[in-house]
Amino acid sequence: MNVNIIRMHERIVALSKIGMTQEGGSRRIALTDADKAGRELLISWMKQSKLEVQIDQVGNIFATLKGKSSGQPIMMGSHIDTVGNGGHLDGCLGVIAALECVTAFVDSDVLPNHDLCVGIFTNEEGVRFVPDMLGSLVYAGGMDMEDAYNIVSTDGVTFKEELIRTGYLGDMKCGSRVPHAFLELHIEQGPILENKNILIGAVDGVQGISWTNVIFTGQSNHAGTTPMDMRHDAGYAAARLIVALREITAKIGAGQVATVGVIKPAPNLINVVPGKVSMTVDLRNSNEEKLKAAEALFTEQLEKICLEEGVVVSTEKLARFEPVVFDERLCDLISKTATALGYSNMHMTSGAGHDAQMMARICPTAMIFVPSRSGISHNPKEFTESVQLNIGAELLFETLLKIDQGYLD
Repeated sequence: MNVNIIRMHERIVALSKIGMTQEGGSRRIALTDADKAGRELLISWMKQSKLEVQIDQVGNIFATLKGKSSGQPIMMGSHIDTVGNGGHLDGCLGVIAALECVTAFVDSDVLPNHDLCVGIFTNEEGVRFVPDMLGSLVYAGGMDMEDAYNIVSTDGVTFKEELIRTGYLGDMKCGSRVPHAFLELHIEQGPILENKNILIGAVDGVQGISWTNVIFTGQSNHAGTTPMDMRHDAGYAAARLIVALREITAKIGAGQVATVGVIKPAPNLINVVPGKVSMTVDLRNSNEEKLKAAEALFTEQLEKICLEEGVVVSTEKLARFEPVVFDERLCDLISKTATALGYSNMHMTSGAGHDAQMMARICPTAMIFVPSRSGISHNPKEFTESVQLNIGAELLFETLLKIDQGYLD
């Protein structure tokens, strides 16, 4: 009994054609028509394998193969929604490999001991609806379902409205099935494994994430007639904050990262001093106390910039997740299984957020990483060698078998 590697690659390619961009990337933003088409393709494959398909109240999709003793399922999965111009593997590998692991039982006419379940979670990327990992967050009890329904998208519609429009407002009670264990296979999205020439990352945790929207308000004025010492330049305030954030990372030390991913000046004209700038700040650290320290320094800088530049600031917390530690037993199982198969491996922390970090709230959870070429992700150039994808799928399957045979019992 083995994973059908050829079919796995064919399905990755087939899914990549839905929402393909001019640059060859993927654009299936959550609950858009492209995401709906991708979901329908996955569901067709699930039904081909005679799996029971259910959709929950926030659009998460679950496909189950009944085992000898039905109950808490061993769940695997990820997401298929993307950023605006992403790659073909982020999330998708974890879903399609999981489906192939379950289908291997079907193809071989082998009945597992536990129920086996493939999960596809809604709005993992958080591009259209904030926060990210929304479907798994609600499923794991981290956000009230009605609060999620009322989230307004970047294009002005609510989460519930788009669930209804796309036909993915399901009737399965959210969180009704607590897994026996949850596994997620994923590309690393970073450079560590490739740089160390290691094939497998046994992921033992995920960095904490702090997302904030910042709006500086100053005074729009003529670019030629307003003396520099008389300006209330929201653009300059934003630039100072960007530099300050880089200095904060140096002060906190290794492991602290900061990113300004969105900057929107107004009126956004070449000859006008910006009177308003909206920007996002993304702070991450695997250590909660260090993340709090970075947030405190960030707040101090906001106050200092406003005082010195004569601008005012407003902030909105978009998301805040503490660092997550995965199940030690599962992490060790992944590492030992990889070693037994002859694959070099290391324990590591994920710098990106994943659905697994939400599922860790309710069940034993761990992740498997395979290398990303040059650490590139969220980019059409995202790439992992086929042989490395195969190794990841094989390891996922062997880990699943050990759990099904009683590893956590």
